[in-house]
Amino acid sequence: MADTLTLFTSIGLSEQKAKETLKNEALSSALKSAITQAQSIHGASGVDKAMGTLLYSMASRLKDTKRLTFLSESIALRKICTELQLAAALEFVKSHPHDPINQKEFDKTCGVGIVITPEQIEDAVESVIKKHKEQLLKERYRFNMGLLMGEARSALKWADGKVIKNEVDMQVLHLLGPKTEADLEKKPKPQKAKATENDMKVKEEVAVNGDVNSGEGRSLMEQLRGEALKFHKTGENYKTEGYVVTSNTMDLLKKHLELTGGQIRTRFPPEPNGILHIGHAKAINFNFGYAKANNGICFLRYDDTNPEKEEEKYFTAIKDMVEWLGYKPYAVTHASDNFQELYDLAVDLIRRGHAFVCHQKGEELKGHNVPPSPWRDRPIEESLVLFERMKRGLFSEGEATLRMKMVMEDGKMDPVAYRIKYTAHHRTGDEWCIYPTYDYTHCLCDSIENITHSLCTKEFQARRSSYYWLCNALDVYCPVQWEYGRLNLTYTVVSKRKIIKLVETGVVRDWDDPRLFTLTALRRRGFPPEAINNFCARVGVTVSQTTTEPHLLESCVRDVLNDTAPRAMAVLEPLKITITNLAANSKSDVRVPDFPANEAKGSHTVPFTRTIFIEQSDFREVMEKGYKRLTPEQPVGLRHAGYVISVQKVIKVRLKMGKVVELEVTCCSSETAEKPKAFIHWVSQPLMCEVRLYERLFMHKHPEDPSEVPNGFLSDINPNSMQVISSALVDSSVKGAKVFDKFQFERVGYFSLDPDSTADKLVFNRTVTLKEDPGKI
Repeated sequence: MADTLTLFTSIGLSEQKAKETLKNEALSSALKSAITQAQSIHGASGVDKAMGTLLYSMASRLKDTKRLTFLSESIALRKICTELQLAAALEFVKSHPHDPINQKEFDKTCGVGIVITPEQIEDAVESVIKKHKEQLLKERYRFNMGLLMGEARSALKWADGKVIKNEVDMQVLHLLGPKTEADLEKKPKPQKAKATENDMKVKEEVAVNGDVNSGEGRSLMEQLRGEALKFHKTGENYKTEGYVVTSNTMDLLKKHLELTGGQIRTRFPPEPNGILHIGHAKAINFNFGYAKANNGICFLRYDDTNPEKEEEKYFTAIKDMVEWLGYKPYAVTHASDNFQELYDLAVDLIRRGHAFVCHQKGEELKGHNVPPSPWRDRPIEESLVLFERMKRGLFSEGEATLRMKMVMEDGKMDPVAYRIKYTAHHRTGDEWCIYPTYDYTHCLCDSIENITHSLCTKEFQARRSSYYWLCNALDVYCPVQWEYGRLNLTYTVVSKRKIIKLVETGVVRDWDDPRLFTLTALRRRGFPPEAINNFCARVGVTVSQTTTEPHLLESCVRDVLNDTAPRAMAVLEPLKITITNLAANSKSDVRVPDFPANEAKGSHTVPFTRTIFIEQSDFREVMEKGYKRLTPEQPVGLRHAGYVISVQKVIKVRLKMGKVVELEVTCCSSETAEKPKAFIHWVSQPLMCEVRLYERLFMHKHPEDPSEVPNGFLSDINPNSMQVISSALVDSSVKGAKVFDKFQFERVGYFSLDPDSTADKLVFNRTVTLKEDPGKI
C-alpha cells in the first residue's frame, strides 16, 4: 500500500488525492498498470507531472481496460500529449472495441505527431484577421469575434483553444486599440411610442438587479412581472388548475384578502442544515424577485423541524447570502415559531378523523405502504391519548408516529406528520420531543403567513395534492403551489451530503472552497452578486429543468467585472529586469487608468524604477518566427510607462545551459522609438502575494452519473483543480484592498482578495480568466 502511494505521488498526485485513488480498487489497479507501463519506457524518474496527469485522466475515463496498455504506451511515447488528443484517443478505442488497432488510422484520428507552435497560431490568426480586416475596422468590437476564433480553429484542429483565443484578443487589440466609449455603448433598442409607468418601474429595478436579458430578451423583473407566468391574481386561487374548492374556500379567501389587502406574498424556505448553492440563487431570485416585481413582500422562513442536522452557522450564512444577492426579507421567520399552533392543528386533524398514531417501524414506512397500516382505523380517542403520550416523551424514538390519512400523487400512502426525536432544538431547547415533517409543516406555515404563491421546484409537484388536502382537511386558508424547474450546473455537485464528503475527505477545505458552487464559495472566489442575478435572468424563469454550462455563469461575471474591477498589474512568474541606462536611484510615477476604456472613472500611480519584473513567458532567448514579445533581437513596449526596452545581456544561473534569472536592458521613449510589435505589463517595487488559480473540480460533466463516472464522484476529482503560486508580484495600488475587493490584473485575469490575506501577505483568488477558457471553472 505504501509503495503504491509513493508511486501515485511520484506522478504529481497530492498525497490526499493518491489516498483517495487507493480507495477505488478499479481505478487504483488501472493507474498502477499505466504508470508501470510508462516507467518501463522512461524509467522511474521519467514520468513527469504532465504525463502523469494524462495517465490519471486516461485511467479514470477508460472503460475498456483491454486498451489500457496501448493507451499508456501512446502517452509514454508522447504520441498523446494533450487532453484534446486523449479525448480523441478514448473515443477511437471506444468506437473500435474488438478490432485490432490500426496504428495509421489511430495516429491520423488523434493528431499524433502534429505539433502546433505558437508561431503557427500567430500566423493563422494573423491570416484570419487580415481576411476580415476591412469589416473589423468598420464594426470594431461589434464584429463577431467568434467568427475569427472559428476560422482559426478550423485551420489548426489540434491547437489549444485558449491559446488561439488569447492570440485573437491580442491581435484584435493591436489592430483596434482599447475599447472606446462608443464601443461600449449598447445598440439602441427600438423604442415604443410612449413609455408607460410600468416600463419606468422595470428600468428602475433592472438598474438594481442587472440588465442581462433572458433568451426571450427580457430582464428578470420583466419576466417576473409578465403575464407569461400565468400566475393567479391574489384572492383568485380557485381559478388555478387543480386547486380544490370546498364549501369554506370563498369565506377563507375573503378573510385572507382582508388581512393582506390583496398584496402578493411569497417565502424562501431553506432548511438550515447546509450552505446555499447556485441552484438556491434561482429560488431566491424567483421568490424575492416575484414579490419585488409586483410590489409584494417575501419572508425568509427557516424550515427548522429537524434538530439533528441544524446548526447556527447555517442560519447566519443563509441570511447573509440572501442579503448579499441584494434582497431584504420582509421578516425572518421559523417553522419553530409555530410549533404550538402546528401541534394544536395536529390534534384537530386527529379529532376530524384524518390522522392516526402508528407503530410501524422505519422500513415499513418507506415506499407506498402496501398493505395499509394495521393501526389506520384505530379509534380517534385512542390516537389522541397516544399523541399526547408522544408529546410527553413516553415512547422511544421510532416507536410511534402520527400519520395523515391520505394518498399522495406518487401513490405513497399516509405520509408521516410527526416523529419522535430526543434532540434539543436550537431555539426551543428540550420543550419538544416530537417534531413535524415537511409534508405537514410546509403548507400550514404558508397558510399561517398568508402566502399567496408558494413557489417550489418541480420535485415537489408530487406533494401538491397533499398540500391542498391538508389545508382543506383543517378548514384553513389554502395558498396555491406553483412549481418551477431547478437550476443545475455541469462539472459540479451541490448535494449537501456530497459536499460534506468532499470536506471530510480533504478534497476541499470547507463549504466556501472556491472550487465549489455554493454561494459562499462563489463570493470567496470573487463572483459579484449582480452577475449571479444576471445569470438567473439569462437562464429565465421557465418551469423546465435546466442544466447549464459553467461558462455561461462566467460570462455574466466578466460582463460585470469588466465595468467594476479596476485594473492593476501583476506578474505570476517574475523575471527580473535591470534598466542599465537609468540611474540606480531613479524613480518616477506612472499613471495607470483604473478603466482604460473610460479614463474618467479614475486612475492610480505606480512607481517606475531601474529594476522591474515581467512575466517569464514574455521573454524568449531564441527568436522564433511570429513571436512578438521580448527577445535579444526584438524590443518590446511597457504598458502605460511610455518606454520601449531592448535586451543587452542575458544572465543565467549557470552559463549557457542555465535558467534565465535576469535581463539587463536599455530603455528609450516610445515616442521616439520604432513602434514595437507588442506591449507587455510589468511591476516595480511590487508587493509579494500568493495567487490561487482554479480549474474545474471534476473532470466529467456529470460526476454524479454512474454511467459517466461508474466509480463515484470522489473518483472524478481533477488533481490539478488548484494551483498555488506563493511568490507572485503585484503593483502597490492594491495595498489597501479589503477582503473580496476585485481587480483585473492586466493580461492575466480577474482576481479577488481572499480572507486568508494578512497584513504581511495578500492572497488573491482568480475569479475567471479574461476570456472564456473551457478548462477553468
